[in-house]
Amino acid sequence: MLLRLLAALWLACLAAPVAAPLAAALPGLVPEQAEPQPTPTATGALSDERDPQADSRIATRLRDIYAEVEAFSGVEVAVNQGVVRLTGSAPSQEAIDDAGAIAARFDVVTVENEIARDTSLEGTADIVTALIDRLRAAAGMLPLIGVALLIGLAILLVGYLLASLKFLWRLVTPNDFLADLVASAIRFIAIIFAAVIALDIIGATALLGAVLGGAGVIGIALGFAMRDTVENYVASLMLSLRQPFRANDLVQIDAFEGRVVRLTSRATVLMTLEGNHLRIPNSAVFKAVIVNFTRNPQRRFDFTLGVDADDDATAAAELGRTTLEALPFMLAEPAPEARIVEVGDSAVMIRFLGWIDQRETDWFKAQSVAIPAVKTALEDAGFGLPEPIYRLRFDPRSASVPFENIAARGAGSGAETTAPGKPRAATAPPPTDVAPRNEIDEMVEEERDSSEQKHDLLDHRRPVE
Repeated sequence: MLLRLLAALWLACLAAPVAAPLAAALPGLVPEQAEPQPTPTATGALSDERDPQADSRIATRLRDIYAEVEAFSGVEVAVNQGVVRLTGSAPSQEAIDDAGAIAARFDVVTVENEIARDTSLEGTADIVTALIDRLRAAAGMLPLIGVALLIGLAILLVGYLLASLKFLWRLVTPNDFLADLVASAIRFIAIIFAAVIALDIIGATALLGAVLGGAGVIGIALGFAMRDTVENYVASLMLSLRQPFRANDLVQIDAFEGRVVRLTSRATVLMTLEGNHLRIPNSAVFKAVIVNFTRNPQRRFDFTLGVDADDDATAAAELGRTTLEALPFMLAEPAPEARIVEVGDSAVMIRFLGWIDQRETDWFKAQSVAIPAVKTALEDAGFGLPEPIYRLRFDPRSASVPFENIAARGAGSGAETTAPGKPRAATAPPPTDVAPRNEIDEMVEEERDSSEQKHDLLDHRRPVE
């Protein structure tokens, strides 16, 4: 064993002089010992050691960069322990931000940007110079601006030509109001499209976005401010499409009654039965309850009379109904009716109903004739039409009324009191004219023949809603 150990040491001593030249000749075959690598630090962590020359190199590099840019010529740089402090002045806030961004790209701890904006006359001169440069650039773009204007004008011309074809829009729309609305929409679209194309050609898309954004905000504000106007305009459009009445129809819109003169883009014009003009905003008309008295020529009137509670109310109702049937202007179908509706304080109330044809009979005249006819027939038949009876009770503490003395004085004077007789017609009254009144109709037709008729949205060719 000892002999083997001595032999190994002897061989190692012989191989040492040969191994060194061989390793130098064949470096790739002999593995080198790896150099120790520094331990990586955490990302963003600051080292506890710093090159003392790093601050000066960064400051020098920043000064050289800022010297090459005219906007940064007034910027001063100081670097200490990796903290960059920028002072001095710059012509604009954009230049200040750019200077700070350049400094932040170096291996520094932080950047203290204390650059002030230059408000001196020299800075103003720079601004004026920049403005002049921009004007020169705009002057160089004059040919392109001219082409953009020509294309925009061509688009406007085409749009206005299409909008002027009102005869075509009247063919495809229900009325003139809608045709004018389509023409206005075409003109508006042409203006917007021409502006978009022209600004896109000259590369002013940013300006286009600002204009459209401002227009949107202004449009929303105007929409809230002119809400009633917009609502009235939309109501006019809907009424022109729906046609709820015809010209010269007798209508009641909420509490307003009259004959329709015209429907305009803003209001519905009525002529009241007193001959006055009444203008109702279309927004109110669109939401109102409308009663059209002319749509159905048959119209019913009714009135109520009371007979004495001791009389036969059924016989009185039948007599009144027969009296209505005998009137020449009353329609046989639907037949007149008499309904006992209630028992009052001193009478039984009977409601009489009758139908007329408004094309031949005036509604107000027919009612004025029917009421006295039924009343007279009931009185002639002996039915009492009592007035309300009230019982008065006097406070016993008040002075008593000397009714006996008054009666005695009346009896002593010898005056005879007689109830006045009821006036009666000596002969049968002549036939009453119940023909429809035409004075309001004639006024409406005369009004419709005026120059304002061209603004009417009522169209007799369209069906009534």
